[in-house]
Amino acid sequence: MEDTKMEDSSNQREMSHEEMPETHSKGGLITMPFIIANESFEKVASYGLVPNMILYLIKDYHMGVAKGTNILFFWQAATNFTPILGAFVADSYLGRFLTIGLGSICSLLGMILLWLTAMVPQSKPPPCDLMTQTCSSPTSAQMTLLFFSFVLISLGAGGVRPCSLAFGADQLDRRDNPKNVRVLESFFGWYYASAAISVLIALTGIVYIQDQFGYRVGFGVPAILMLLSALVFFLASRFYLKQQASKSLLTGFFQVIIVAYKNRNLTFPLPNSTASYHHKRDSNVVAPTDKLRFLNKACIIKNPEQDIALDGSAANPWSLCTVEQVEELKALIKVLPLWSTGIIMSINLSQNSFPVLQASSMDRHLTKKFQIPAGSYGMFNIISLALWVIFYDRAILPMASKIKGKPVRIGVKLRMGIGLFLTCIAMVVSAIVENARRKEALRSGFQNNPTAVVKMSAMWLVPQFCLNGFAEAFTAIGQTEFFYSELPKSMSSIAAALFGLGLAVANVLASVVVSIIDDITSKGGKESWVSSNINKGRIDNYYWVLAILSFINLFYYFLCAWAYGPTGRQATKVKSIAG
Repeated sequence: MEDTKMEDSSNQREMSHEEMPETHSKGGLITMPFIIANESFEKVASYGLVPNMILYLIKDYHMGVAKGTNILFFWQAATNFTPILGAFVADSYLGRFLTIGLGSICSLLGMILLWLTAMVPQSKPPPCDLMTQTCSSPTSAQMTLLFFSFVLISLGAGGVRPCSLAFGADQLDRRDNPKNVRVLESFFGWYYASAAISVLIALTGIVYIQDQFGYRVGFGVPAILMLLSALVFFLASRFYLKQQASKSLLTGFFQVIIVAYKNRNLTFPLPNSTASYHHKRDSNVVAPTDKLRFLNKACIIKNPEQDIALDGSAANPWSLCTVEQVEELKALIKVLPLWSTGIIMSINLSQNSFPVLQASSMDRHLTKKFQIPAGSYGMFNIISLALWVIFYDRAILPMASKIKGKPVRIGVKLRMGIGLFLTCIAMVVSAIVENARRKEALRSGFQNNPTAVVKMSAMWLVPQFCLNGFAEAFTAIGQTEFFYSELPKSMSSIAAALFGLGLAVANVLASVVVSIIDDITSKGGKESWVSSNINKGRIDNYYWVLAILSFINLFYYFLCAWAYGPTGRQATKVKSIAG
């Protein structure tokens, strides 16, 4: 028996010795162009569809502004919510490689269907009758086809977006490397910069194509780009470091909650009694932390003979959990309050329809012959984000480090706070600019003509986009880095998807806010603030509501940041100093 054990141990050592070179030979910088290209093409394709979609729904599907805006809010909500599902599927079942691949295929199919709505006349309502001024509503089948294309695109985004960042980090992440923190920080920054450039191309190139050549070409180009995205990703399959999926994290979270409740009457073991807690073999974590202590009862061993199987695992995972399961749930619960502080900023960032309508009614000419498409002004958000990332990574940090004589970095919580403050200012600026635009429209006699162009440059919209771009650069990158560093590595896809989940919640809440404001302000036959006629409406007041909510949220963030305490890195520094 002992000889067999010795042979098995020897075989395991030989296998691990043989596998190590293969593992270390995969991944690394060689995979970065393929991973980044995959998501970049996906972003150019999908983001290029959003800006002009409100105009497509109004003109081709004969929808009102409020209905079209709410449909787009829900589509964006689905697009931002599916990444959290994709993250669970990747971490628990398929692994990141397969999830990204399937997501790319889903997006491709969705874009082909959307392109068909522009190509096939029967797939949408006929043009309005100019003689009778009547428009036919879309049929159920036509709306189903449109919505199904939206669903496939959202599912595709759910597979690509949460896993791409984590998949790239898997190729580079070496936590035994002392420079690992700086490598990851630089990777996150450049990843967002490349993503920003992709969105910039989408907001300029794709939107311009739609304006100049129509939706048949404008929807066909994204479909071709999505095909390239899938091909590029699968082309480098043999170079990737593919980590296998572990057991379902979602199931593990439910197990911890249920077992902790079942064991609620158990007494806690003595402080130094680590043998009373169930943990994985060769685990560095042998006892749970004291925070959220009531959950610790989920991993208390009541009867070793009954609770533990022969292989050391739990005989019944619904009666006994591991310390690792408990700590994973604790880590997720702990970051949720800080995660929630980004929702209001995401509501502000999701305001796509109203700025497009504003820009359509303003002078967009740069020269006598060229004017910026109304849907392209969001590019200033992306430009400011990308410029800040490059300036921060290549100028501010090196200069500060040179002056101090040691590596310098701005803490993630400070960066998130700065971003939330900037989005408050962005909403104030938005309200002031819209108030000036509306006054100019009324002064020109355009009260009943929302499509008339006022004598006011659309470049006045640029400051609010730039402020929101800086806000996103601080908060979005800061939150992603915060989640990735505070959550266990087994939850890295969830860490990457949490910001997207915030966007999803924000899109739903944005729709709720629009509906509430529309209902309240239109009572008694009054003109709604979010009227289809933006000259009669009061979008400026709508922006003021968002500004007030943003300032309230800023104080809520201060409270959550204080309650969270030091981050993992700060806590490590404190411990080392105390030691």
